[in-house]
Amino acid sequence: MTASSAPPRMPAWLALGLAAAIGVMTAVQARINGQLGIRLNDGFVAAVVSFGSGLVILVVLSLALPSGRAGFARLVAGVRTGGIPWWMLAGGAAGALTVATQGLAVGLIGVSLFTVGVVAGQTVNGLFLDRIGFGPAGVVAVTVPRLLGGALALAAVGLALVGDGLSEVPLWMLVLPFLAGIAIAWQQATNGRLRQRVGTPLTATFVNFTGGTALLVVAAAVHVAIVGPPRALPSEWWLYLGGPLGVVYIFVSAAIVQYTGVLLLGLGAVVGQLLASVLLDAVWPAPASPGLVQELAMVVVALASVVIAAVPWRSLRRR
Repeated sequence: MTASSAPPRMPAWLALGLAAAIGVMTAVQARINGQLGIRLNDGFVAAVVSFGSGLVILVVLSLALPSGRAGFARLVAGVRTGGIPWWMLAGGAAGALTVATQGLAVGLIGVSLFTVGVVAGQTVNGLFLDRIGFGPAGVVAVTVPRLLGGALALAAVGLALVGDGLSEVPLWMLVLPFLAGIAIAWQQATNGRLRQRVGTPLTATFVNFTGGTALLVVAAAVHVAIVGPPRALPSEWWLYLGGPLGVVYIFVSAAIVQYTGVLLLGLGAVVGQLLASVLLDAVWPAPASPGLVQELAMVVVALASVVIAAVPWRSLRRR
């Protein structure tokens, strides 16, 4: 009876495959939001459009699905009783920073350079959060393979800095993706813990989009008041897919972080991001994107980082 009541475990290959899929969706979303920011001439308004469309989808799903209604009821009860602290509701701030960074920077620097900054932030903070046990999986040992995997992920970042391709890029465009990566690692851990409290990733994702949309609306209003209104909304339908993609990957990350830990979720997503980034920048290059050789080298090193960090080396030695 005890064994049958234990929660089912997800195979490692499936969890890492889903993490990579999160990275692919993040890269595609970044390129879409970056292009929307260029078309509107306002990255903040582009972020509001992206997050706002995702919030509309989540409101509909939360009202239509029994799991959404039950999760929202548990959320309200948890907030009232103190079982869900305020900081578990703040994941949307990280999402807002990420989407705003996409709208502001990706149109110029390309998906690969954006991903490089995110990789560095996620790797450093993922190691830290796993070590202190902040994620839903509790304390995850920072073993030598995990440290080597993180170091290789940072080496992939260093490869992007080779050459003078960044000489024309403003410093803040390189710093913002790094901060977004730090925030994403914290968001993934926080969403995983919130998901445990409310019982469904749907409600955890809804909380993220509600808070993120509110913050972005305020930021966009201030920006418009300073610089003036954006251009008219473009007619291409695909420019509005950033929000739905965000719904999917935040939902999936909240569901699988308990199986992967924060670092491995981040590293798996890195592989997906870099693979998709190389493809996107090859067929749709941005002005400051690195060359194909550098991008391929980054992907190879990042893939090695995930293999080293994810493979159960002790089990292999026992065999």
